[in-house]
Amino acid sequence: MSDRKKIYFEHRVKEFINHYQFVGKEELLVTDEMRVVIAGTYTMLTFGMRDYLIDLFKTIIIYPSTYFSTASQQYHKGEFNPIMKVVAFSWEDFVLGHKTTNDNVNLGLHEFSHVLHFYCLRSNNPSAIIFFDEFNKVVDYYNDEYLHKNLSENGYFRAYAYENQFEFISVVLEHFFETPQIFKSKYPELYQNVASMINFKEDF
Repeated sequence: MSDRKKIYFEHRVKEFINHYQFVGKEELLVTDEMRVVIAGTYTMLTFGMRDYLIDLFKTIIIYPSTYFSTASQQYHKGEFNPIMKVVAFSWEDFVLGHKTTNDNVNLGLHEFSHVLHFYCLRSNNPSAIIFFDEFNKVVDYYNDEYLHKNLSENGYFRAYAYENQFEFISVVLEHFFETPQIFKSKYPELYQNVASMINFKEDF
C-alpha cells in the first residue's frame, strides 16, 4: 500500500469510528482494536466510493459469539437489519474471517456487502449508480441459466452463493478480496465487473 493510499485509508477508518455507534452485548467490552478492525473491513469494501458513510445503519452490535436474533428468531453469526439500522456480528466469527484468508469466508465483508447492496439499489448517489450499473452485469451470472450452471459446477464459489442474488453478490465480494488472483484467472470478465462495481483500483 502506497503512503498516499495508507493515509487516505486511515482517515476513512477514523471517520467511520466517529460516525457510528459500537455496542457490546452479553458483557462484551468493545475495544479500540475491535473498532479499527471493523472500520477497516468496511473501508476496504467501500474504498472506491466517494460517499461511503451511509445512513442505512447507525449502530454496530457485537456479540462474543453466535447469538439469537430477536428479529429472525434464529441463531446468527451476523446480520443487517435495515429497519433497526443495525449491523450485528459475532466477534468470534468476525475474527476468524480475517485469520483465515484463503477460504473465501469473511463475515465482515459479507454483512457489509449486504448493506452496500441495499444502499446502492435505493440511492441516486453517483457511486451508487456506478455500483448498480455494474451490479446488473454481475447478477447476470446468477440469473443466466448457462452461466449459473457453469459457476456452480466449477465449485469456486461456495453453495451459499446460489441462495439468491443478495447472497451471490456478498459471496462474490468475499472471493474478490480473499483470493483475487484465483478469481481473476478463473473468471476475468466477472472479476473486472466486480472491480468496476465497487470502483476498485489496484494502482491507486
